[in-house]
Amino acid sequence: MTRDALSERLLLADDLDRVGPDAPTLCAGWKTRNLAAHLVIRDSRPDLAVGRFVPFVGSRAKREIRRIAGGDYEQLVAQLRQGAPRWNPMSWQPVDERANLLEFFVHHEDVLRAEEGWAARRLDPELEEHIWADLRRFGRLAFRRAPTGVVLVAEGFGRHAARLPDERGTVVLRGRPPELLLYAFGRRSVAQVELSGDDGDIAALQAGRLGV
Repeated sequence: MTRDALSERLLLADDLDRVGPDAPTLCAGWKTRNLAAHLVIRDSRPDLAVGRFVPFVGSRAKREIRRIAGGDYEQLVAQLRQGAPRWNPMSWQPVDERANLLEFFVHHEDVLRAEEGWAARRLDPELEEHIWADLRRFGRLAFRRAPTGVVLVAEGFGRHAARLPDERGTVVLRGRPPELLLYAFGRRSVAQVELSGDDGDIAALQAGRLGV
């Protein structure tokens, strides 16, 4: 079985080592040390990893991220590279692929595309196919708050209705699977995606909240 999630984890760890602890990321308010701390908590503290969904847990998670981020950076990246502990189901290969591929791909791009003069990576078509498959599963969740209908079109891979129209019309997003993924995760400023539809609908989608 292909280990795309593991590959992205290791590549991200290499780039975190390369850029150092205080490099910018696309995550508002986070430097690379904070991003690494977030991922280590995701691996090792499932009780805090749900903080994005549970407000009172979220405040504890933010405090823990600050605490861990203030520690030894090399050790933090080494812990990230090692992966989830064996008791965590995310350490199991099939679960890791399903749960972590999109997470680690997006956060890797959070580091790479925060650098000046960044360029999109050339990816293996098989990796793009896996991203597209996961994005189709994730799409309805990512676009659940979108004020318009949303159709994703990945040239050479297919199309997917991520959200049906309600009061507004549908916006069509075209791009490679990784670019559509970045848009879905709210990285609209760097996602190389073409939008088509009514101008008002496009403006509403661009201003709306996306992601989990």
